[in-house]
Amino acid sequence: MSKSAIILGATGLTGGILLQQLLKDARYSKIILFSRNTCGINHVKIQEHLIDLFQLETYKKEFVANDVFCCIGTTKAKTKDNDQYTKIDYGIPVAAAHLSAENGIENFIVISALGADANSKLFYNRTKGLMENKVLSEKIKQTYVLQPALIGGQREEKRLGEYVAKIVMTLVNPFLIGRLKKYKSIAPKTIVNAMVWLANHRYESGRIESDVIQQLGKD
Repeated sequence: MSKSAIILGATGLTGGILLQQLLKDARYSKIILFSRNTCGINHVKIQEHLIDLFQLETYKKEFVANDVFCCIGTTKAKTKDNDQYTKIDYGIPVAAAHLSAENGIENFIVISALGADANSKLFYNRTKGLMENKVLSEKIKQTYVLQPALIGGQREEKRLGEYVAKIVMTLVNPFLIGRLKKYKSIAPKTIVNAMVWLANHRYESGRIESDVIQQLGKD
């Protein structure tokens, strides 16, 4: 049976790789995109909705698929205003999860971050943790929250702090063994592989840390 998928964040690094992978995946016949900007790809599988993602709830009728992949996220360097940051990193995934529950979508998979904790004193970790709790509270058949460490790869926009961190992690990664393995930087392709695997299999845990993502996402 052919499947349909919704991608939120298809113009980003990980979302773009996910889109390319689903276009080649024979299990998926329709890929529905909700984005602010076009992905720039003309393909028979793609159904693209260019919208204000802060108004996602108004597209309930169009928000129908087997699987939802939420790759939405920003950084404090890019979005300095806390309210705007919360609207993106909390508001959009939560709205998507709520629509998924209302429309009976089977699988909801969202990218969070390692260290997410609703009780954290750090704004970034606390926002991610609150998002996770709310998403997991929705009545969706299968919900998976991925908690990757620093994501590798080249982004279109320049993020100096992230660029420096990636260089440092390249040097440090070989020394992160045992319990520290989950802190190794991770390739976006590995995250994508894990997301697609989870959408088509069953897994016992709702929250999946970076070292487990590495295992699930092996080529």
